Amino acid sequence: MANTTTITGNLTREPEIRYTREGQATAQLGVAVNRRWQDRATQEWQEATSFFDVVCWREMAENAAESLARGSRVIVTGRLDQRSWETADGDKRSKVEVTADEIGPSLRWATAQVTKNERRGPGEGASGPPRATASKGASDASPGYGYDDEPF
Repeated sequence: MANTTTITGNLTREPEIRYTREGQATAQLGVAVNRRWQDRATQEWQEATSFFDVVCWREMAENAAESLARGSRVIVTGRLDQRSWETADGDKRSKVEVTADEIGPSLRWATAQVTKNERRGPGEGASGPPRATASKGASDASPGYGYDDEPF
């Protein structure tokens, strides 16, 4: 059974990029998804917002940090992952987050200019230039593509 989800929403904060000890980039994003519907009984409009934590890795993390900003409308496709940890006080915590396979701009109310970066070969780490940059939040990099595959 596949564990894939797609969310469309607005970034709630600037992408936060960090690097592992091995030099691999990772970025954390917050995405707010608004839902609006009409209550059939009262005919009044109702609204609800859900907040999702999104994690992306490698070139996509660098591209997201360079291309996206708070308020950007994005489309994220990825898998749901549950992460568990223990606090310093011994409390057990867990949360579900989206690990992104793809992140891109929503073009419903905005335009984007995509700039394709040079491809990297095997063994070239996250310390090199990001693979894609764009105004208003576009990205074409994905860890799912092989080094000989073109993303478009």
